[in-house]
Amino acid sequence: MKYCLLLFTFLIASNVCIAQDVDKVIGVVIDASDDSTLESVNIVNLNQVIGTTSNNKGEFSISAKVNDTLHFSYLGFKSIKVRVTNDWLKYGSSNIELTELALALEEVVVNQLKLTGFLEVDIKQVPAINDNYRYSISGLQGTGYEASKKSGLTNVIGSIFNPADFLHRMFGKKPNELKKLRKMKEDDEIRNLLSSRFDREMLMVLLQVDRVDLDEMVSQCNYSKGFIQTANDLQILDAISECYEEYKLLSRGRSRKI
Repeated sequence: MKYCLLLFTFLIASNVCIAQDVDKVIGVVIDASDDSTLESVNIVNLNQVIGTTSNNKGEFSISAKVNDTLHFSYLGFKSIKVRVTNDWLKYGSSNIELTELALALEEVVVNQLKLTGFLEVDIKQVPAINDNYRYSISGLQGTGYEASKKSGLTNVIGSIFNPADFLHRMFGKKPNELKKLRKMKEDDEIRNLLSSRFDREMLMVLLQVDRVDLDEMVSQCNYSKGFIQTANDLQILDAISECYEEYKLLSRGRSRKI
């Protein structure tokens, strides 16, 4: 009986170890044109909202389960999504091929200033300096909305209501996407990834929205065009997250009054 108990314990422990191994997928990211390995490729598990990067040999390892979707992105290459299969988990490493993009530079037009020598006239030709400000809202400690200097208090008051309605329309039927906001902020790999990107691709993929809706979301949260145009993806993530948390707080307050 004692030996049977030890054998049973051993089998259970073995199954646990195997299950833990199965929860990770490994692979190598390569260039489809010449089979060379690609270093520092961004890999994100869209289901579990965790990320990693490939090492100097193109190798990566990330937690995943069957039917999870991995998103691979790399500067100058076409991003792809790969679904995790039983075979991948069972047989180990798999090669992931990325295809290089054909990059074309757009024509850049430089407008030369024609100075007249009169300060009052010439100064009007200089592009306006970003004069955006952040206004705090009473009751929401440590947070606030960005608005232009000209808009004043009217925009601040309006910003309390517009984001709530817009975010409800955007995510009312997608509660899982909203839950990803917090997970994205908690994962160091994803934060590091987003801090160096400005293309909004990862945010659109994770939140399941297009570029127009993403920009509109930040705009409705009363962030300026200057912020939207210059912020990196991590700053945009923080802006949306902050706006949504304030929306939830305000929604609770309205519910209690009703």
